[in-house]
Amino acid sequence: MEEKHDDVNQGEKTSKKPAEKSFAPCLANETEKTKFEQFKADSQYLREPLASELINESDHFTNDALQLLKFHGSYQQDNRENRKKGLGKDWQMMLRLRSPGGQIPASLFIALDNLSEKFGNGTLRATTRQAFQMHGVRKENLKEVIGIIVRSLGSTLAACGDINRNVMAPAAPYQKGSYPAARKLANEVADLLVPTAAEGSYLDLWTDGDLSYRIQPTSNVKKTREKQLKGNVFSGDSKEPLYGSTYLPRKFKCAVTVPGDNSVDLLTNDIGLVTFTDTNGVLEGCNVYVGGGMGRTHNNEETFARIADPLGYIDAEHILDLVQSILALQRDYGDRKTRRHSRMKYLLHDHGIKWFKNELKNKYFPYKIKPLHDEPRSKLEDYLGWHRQGVGEWFVGIPLVSGRLKGDVKTCIRQLVDKHQLEIRLTPNQDILLCNIKTKDRSSIRSALASIELHKSEAPSLIGKHAIACPAMPLCGLAITEAERKLPEIIKRIDVQLQRLNIKKSILIRMTGCPNGCARPYMAELALVGSGPNQYQLWLGGTPNLQRLAKPYIHKMPLDQLEETIEPLLLNWKENGGRRSLGDHLKKLGDQQILDLLSGGVQAP
Repeated sequence: MEEKHDDVNQGEKTSKKPAEKSFAPCLANETEKTKFEQFKADSQYLREPLASELINESDHFTNDALQLLKFHGSYQQDNRENRKKGLGKDWQMMLRLRSPGGQIPASLFIALDNLSEKFGNGTLRATTRQAFQMHGVRKENLKEVIGIIVRSLGSTLAACGDINRNVMAPAAPYQKGSYPAARKLANEVADLLVPTAAEGSYLDLWTDGDLSYRIQPTSNVKKTREKQLKGNVFSGDSKEPLYGSTYLPRKFKCAVTVPGDNSVDLLTNDIGLVTFTDTNGVLEGCNVYVGGGMGRTHNNEETFARIADPLGYIDAEHILDLVQSILALQRDYGDRKTRRHSRMKYLLHDHGIKWFKNELKNKYFPYKIKPLHDEPRSKLEDYLGWHRQGVGEWFVGIPLVSGRLKGDVKTCIRQLVDKHQLEIRLTPNQDILLCNIKTKDRSSIRSALASIELHKSEAPSLIGKHAIACPAMPLCGLAITEAERKLPEIIKRIDVQLQRLNIKKSILIRMTGCPNGCARPYMAELALVGSGPNQYQLWLGGTPNLQRLAKPYIHKMPLDQLEETIEPLLLNWKENGGRRSLGDHLKKLGDQQILDLLSGGVQAP
C-alpha cells in the first residue's frame, strides 16, 4: 500500500527484527501429532463424529462434533441471557455463508430471509468478511437449513475452521477499471482453495451426497488445482491434495482489491492481492502482501495483531500458483503444537519476509517475484448512497449498524429484492448494496427506501459511516462484554462530544467484546476492546485508510469514563492537529505525550 511498513511488526509489544536461522517444517503428516491434530486426521475428512451426532436426540453437539461443525460453517452458541439455574443452556447454532466478494444473488437472499424467519431469530447479519450470518437455528433444524442454502446455490463450507475463509473483494459492482478483474480473481481464489475431500463430506452431510452441488471452478482454476498433486504443494494425501487430512494449523484469510481501494482492510489478511489491469480491464498481475492477522489474547505478549509485509509483484499467469504455494507453505511450517502461535503472521514475525520469500521460491513457487508496482494512496471506500453501476444500471449503498438486518429495513429490502430481482453485495464495513437497479426503477426504489428513512444512507453521521462492531454478547462464547449492542450509544456519545468541542472531523471507531479482533479494531484510530465486564482496552493511532496498527494505552477503562478519558486528546488534536487525522496526530505526539494526556483520572498501563 502507499505508506511505508515501519509499523508492520508492531503489536501490543514492540517486535524485534527477526533473526536469520534455519527452520524445520511442522509437517501435517508427521508421526507425532497433538491431540487436536490427530482428531482432525481421524475425522474421515471432517465427517465423524459430526455425522453421527447430527441425527441423535440431543439438543446440542459435543465438543468433538462442534470442532468439525466449524469447518462446515457453523458455531454452537447459547444465549447467556436465557440461562436459568438448574436448567440446561439455550443451545442454538450460528451459520455463516461462503460468499466471495459479498455477492448474494436474489434467489439466495430470499431463501436466507425465509430461513431466518422460520428457523432463526428473525435477523441476518452482515459480517466484516462480507458474508451473512444467521443466528438462532436449533440443532434439529440445522440439516434442513444448510440443505436449503446449498440448493439455493449458496454454501457454508469453510466459512469457519482451520481452512481458507471467505475471500474478500471490493463489493461495488462497477464494470470499469480493475473492479471486474478483482471480483473474478476473488472467486477463483475461493474456488482454488476449496478442500476436495471435505467438500464431499459437506455434501454427504447436508444434501445426502448430491454432488451436483459441487463448486464448479473455471478452467484456469482446474489447471492450477491439478498442480496440487505435484511437488511440495502436494500434501501427500491424494484425497485432500492441498490441505491433507489435518487441514491447516489455523484459519487462513485472503483478500483482493484494486489500487487505491482499501475497503477490504487488505493488510489484515494472510494474503492480500492488489490487481493491476490493462486499459481493457485484463489482469496483468498483482502486488502481493503476506502475514497480516488481528487475533490476540489478553495478557499474552506472544500473541499480537500484525499487518502484512509486501512480498512483491506477480504476473497474472502465476497468481493462483502463488496463492496455493503460500497456503502449502503455511500448511507445512505453521505451528501445529501451539494454536495461539499457529497463524501465518507468526511465521513472518519469527523468521522474516526474506526467509519466507526464499522458502517459497526454493520449495513451492518456481516463478519470478518482481518488485512491487506503485500504488495510489489508499482510501477506505464505503459505497454508501447512489452510484452508477454501468450503462442503464445503478446500485445504492445502505448503512447497517454493525451489519444487523432486521425489522422494517429487512422487510423493505426483501420486498425490493423480490420485486426487482436485485443482487445484494455485502461490504467489509457491514453495509449492504442493492445492485443491478434499472434506471426506470430508481425512483420507486428511492421512494421505498425513504419510507423507512433509508434515504439517510446518503448522509449518515460521519462517525457512524465507518464504525463497526462484533456481535459479542449474549451469543458469542468468547465475548467478555458488549460490542454490537453498545456501538449505537457510543457513536451518539462521541458525535455529541465532537459537536460540543466544535470538531468537525471524523474518527474511525471500532469495538469488540474480546481481543480476538473480529471487527479488526487494531486498525482503528480509536478502538474499544473488551477486557472485563463493562471494561475496555483503549487502542489509539490507526489511520482512516487502514494502513497502520493502533496501540493499547489503557487496559481497563469503564465505558462511562470514555468521554472524560479522551477529551484531552481531542482538545490537543483540535488545537494542534491541523489537517491531520486523529490517528496521524497521535502518531506524531508519541506514546509519552499521549499517556500524559490520558493520565487525568484513568490509570494507564
